[in-house]
Amino acid sequence: MTAPPDAPRSLVAEVVAWCSGVAYVALMYVVMLNTREPTGMRLLPVALSAVLLLPLVPRRPVPALMLLAGVSFAATVHAQSVLAAGQHIMAGMPPARSQAWQIASLQAVLTDLTVGWIAATRSRPVTVVSALPALGAQIAGAAYYRDDDAAFLSASVFLTLLMVTAWTVGGSVGERRRHSADLRMRATEQAVVAERLRIARELHDMVAHSIGVIAIQAGVGRRVITTQPSEARNALAAIEDTSRDTLAGLRRMLGALRHVAPGDGAPLAPAPALADLERMAERTGDAGVRVDVEWRGERRALPPEIELSAYRIVQEAVTNVVRHSGAGACRVTIDCQEDQLSLEITDDGRGLSGLPVTAGYGLTGMRERAALLNGDLAAGPRPGGGFGVTARLPLPVAAP
Repeated sequence: MTAPPDAPRSLVAEVVAWCSGVAYVALMYVVMLNTREPTGMRLLPVALSAVLLLPLVPRRPVPALMLLAGVSFAATVHAQSVLAAGQHIMAGMPPARSQAWQIASLQAVLTDLTVGWIAATRSRPVTVVSALPALGAQIAGAAYYRDDDAAFLSASVFLTLLMVTAWTVGGSVGERRRHSADLRMRATEQAVVAERLRIARELHDMVAHSIGVIAIQAGVGRRVITTQPSEARNALAAIEDTSRDTLAGLRRMLGALRHVAPGDGAPLAPAPALADLERMAERTGDAGVRVDVEWRGERRALPPEIELSAYRIVQEAVTNVVRHSGAGACRVTIDCQEDQLSLEITDDGRGLSGLPVTAGYGLTGMRERAALLNGDLAAGPRPGGGFGVTARLPLPVAAP
């Protein structure tokens, strides 16, 4: 099994993240050893060294939190010991332990920010399992800079409230993010369902038309079968061709469509086809966007479901050009080959950038139409600017 193309890049990012975590621990060790009084502005290098953890926190937030908790506890103990040693030298100083709270508070803020990140990006059990040891390390460190029980209790309550606040805010952000993702997923599913229902109605028109033709030709053949055998043969040939085309369309589409609920009104107008693109181009030109239609290959009659889907794909792509691209013209190329129908719609506008999620529903519908016919569709910005849509629809092999 071959590795995915982005595997080396991901491995390098992982190594860099872990190296940054190790570098953070080493730098903190050096800074704390070379700081005689880790208070006030002397804590600035300690705060800046936390930048080294930025590559590790997004990729491995739990190990990053454990590093922070361990380093925070060690830094608090070291600061207490340094300040306590200085108390014997300088007379009249406040109790040394009362000054170690500064580095402990700084490390607590960094730790709680990491807890908030974990709460926003990970599940609740993972957050609880990782936050409790970190809080325990903070409370254990508080014993080194609070002398009496009342001061220790107040510090413990403050640290607990600070972590609970970070946890709550992070959890709220994560919940809102998950809710937004669910809404986008549901909106996409609804767009797919709506598109399939529209296809089902159009398929209904095609089947109804075909059955009507078959019924008429069968009636004609029954009446003239004894008096005009040639006319009867023509009627039977028409029935054969119509039923074969209809069955081919049903096999390609019907199995993938949802059932249409009774009471949904189906449009009564004839289904559009590729021959109607010229008229659509004229209407689009009246809207201010020139549509140049180019035909390649042999123009011939195609199965109704392919004609309809191709028309709808071009129609939706041109509609996106009019609504979103800001271009004054676009080009539609239809290449009718022996085994497939290729469509290409290009423009020189600004594309679909900066639009809300709902702007992609038309692209979802176009992909759904192509997939139902065993084809494919690609859409995206063009290298030279603008936006492009390309679709490939397989054509049935003609009978010999």
